[in-house]
Amino acid sequence: MTHFDWQTRYANLFNDLDQSGLQQWRELVQKQLHKRFDEAPHGDIPRWLSALDSLPDIAARPPVLDRSAVALRAQETLPDDLHRKLESGLRGLMPWRKGPFDFFGIPIDTEWRSDWKWDRVLPHLSDLKGRQILDVGCGSGYHLWRMLGEGAGRVIGVDPGLLFLFQFLAVKRYIAPEPRADLLPIKLEDLPPRLEAFDTTFSMGVLYHRRSPLDHLLELKDTLKPGGELVLETLVVDGPEGYSLMPEDRYGQMRNVWFLPSCDTLLRWLDRTGFRNARVVDVSVTTTDEQRQTDWMRFQSLADFLHPDDPNKTIEGYPGPKRATLIATKP
Repeated sequence: MTHFDWQTRYANLFNDLDQSGLQQWRELVQKQLHKRFDEAPHGDIPRWLSALDSLPDIAARPPVLDRSAVALRAQETLPDDLHRKLESGLRGLMPWRKGPFDFFGIPIDTEWRSDWKWDRVLPHLSDLKGRQILDVGCGSGYHLWRMLGEGAGRVIGVDPGLLFLFQFLAVKRYIAPEPRADLLPIKLEDLPPRLEAFDTTFSMGVLYHRRSPLDHLLELKDTLKPGGELVLETLVVDGPEGYSLMPEDRYGQMRNVWFLPSCDTLLRWLDRTGFRNARVVDVSVTTTDEQRQTDWMRFQSLADFLHPDDPNKTIEGYPGPKRATLIATKP
């Protein structure tokens, strides 16, 4: 199969949006997916779809979604030939950047220990049980599964990276009945304005990629119902209120990094964009234990982006990566 049947893949999401009174958003999503997959499909889609379709049928037990590795479990021990076929298909979806995952005894050691970020955030969240949740810049959807593991009612991730979508679908195919989780290969700005559909919206690792961070915060606020909760995680630097670092060109070899504010500046931004009760709940230095090259992600990683003589600085000489998590409420 070389064509991605998005109508079937998203049928349950479309039904949920209709049932929630979000028919206009459903219609917009259908147009966006038609454009993405039918009018101008990515050249690697046939290869990724072939890898996804090569994954063998396995009788699965309920997954483990509330532990560090999102784990799929088989009803019986896999024979060697099925094990090899499964690993071959999963390797066809490399590089795996966000995780970790365990596919029936095959551990996928991803570049990022995304479970560490989740463990830092989780103690500070409102109870997720039954909540409608949006995850902006969700990557392969690792945190979507952890949200379901905490009892979320419906989770939707948005991330334009198509490989992430196929990695997400590799997990989803082994979970029955079909979970109320979907990943849309779109950007936040592709959502309708003033959507107000979610109880909690996450934006983790996105803000510093935005030329206009205040517009990003306003767009996030538009996704939330009144009283909804924003969970914001981003790169920060030390400094007083009002201070923000704007790299001359690259930061940690990344070109698309625009603003690294101080925590007090972030709090001011949240206040100016209309959020209330904003607070910093965690500040952590990113280390090469949390982000690193692995057998499942063989390209350069954090160790290559730090200064060779001072690991507390980036290769460009800026302060090394430090991330803060803030939580705020929409009035």
